[in-house]
Amino acid sequence: MTARVAAYITLYKDKQAAIECLQAIKSQSIPVDIVFVVDNSDRELLEPDRTTSILIHHHPENIGIGQGLVLALEWAIKGGYDFLWTFDQDSLPTKYCLETLLNFSNKLSLEYGDKIGIIAPTPIDRKTEKVVQGAVFVKDQFIGCKHNKNVDFYECDSPITSGSLISIAAAKSVALPRAELFIDGVDLEYGLRLRQQGFHNLIVTTAIMYHNFGNPLKVKFFQREMIVQQYSGLRNYYISRNHTYLETRYAKGLYRLTSCARRIKYLLRRIVTILLYDPEEKTLKVWACLLGTFHGFQGKLGKTWC
Repeated sequence: MTARVAAYITLYKDKQAAIECLQAIKSQSIPVDIVFVVDNSDRELLEPDRTTSILIHHHPENIGIGQGLVLALEWAIKGGYDFLWTFDQDSLPTKYCLETLLNFSNKLSLEYGDKIGIIAPTPIDRKTEKVVQGAVFVKDQFIGCKHNKNVDFYECDSPITSGSLISIAAAKSVALPRAELFIDGVDLEYGLRLRQQGFHNLIVTTAIMYHNFGNPLKVKFFQREMIVQQYSGLRNYYISRNHTYLETRYAKGLYRLTSCARRIKYLLRRIVTILLYDPEEKTLKVWACLLGTFHGFQGKLGKTWC
């Protein structure tokens, strides 16, 4: 039986990226049934689709990635789809990406039964040509799951949102993503909850997707070459807040204390990075990190930075 697959894209103020992502999804060797779009831009990026292949929901108030994903999953569950293939607008799956994911899903179902939560491609950063790692939660923090190109697939707690093929059967049995996270960390939290409920989240090494991961800048620090990411004030706030909130809540026992210490260390390191290398809005971005970390410790979630 052929699986019913719907795709989902979150859009925000980048029409060219939106068009390219949509075209890459529609050009798959195995077509998706329909594309569910949440456009968070103040002005609509795409013209209304006169066919039934694209559903566009415009939210100029910006409901974020979290709420958009909730709406898409609720819609996919109600529509009786087997999978929801989720995307950020700045990702381009290669032509055979979906076909490869579905083939592995069929094969692995013999081993894992109905316990596959997410099956995801290997995301490659278009700017650095490096693999964007999924994450695992270890003791008191999320860390990158090392890519292993020598196997067909490997397991992690949380693949990145973009490119994730979410099993609707799994989505029915686990609470929906936390909309109040707004952006950043939504995938970390949802993937880890699926894992805690006994589902397997897998990354397929031969399924390839190209992805823009942040705004990397190559710098030198004491003659050592390194890459730092540049973020807007908004992104600095939500990264600081949501990672602080999630890591300190998922850590158990004494690891909660070490998790708090790690988040303070990250805050200080991030501030130094902004002061040394960020070319603009240094004061705003430092304040965003400070406030985000404080709100993360407080547990103050929602759309709190505009």
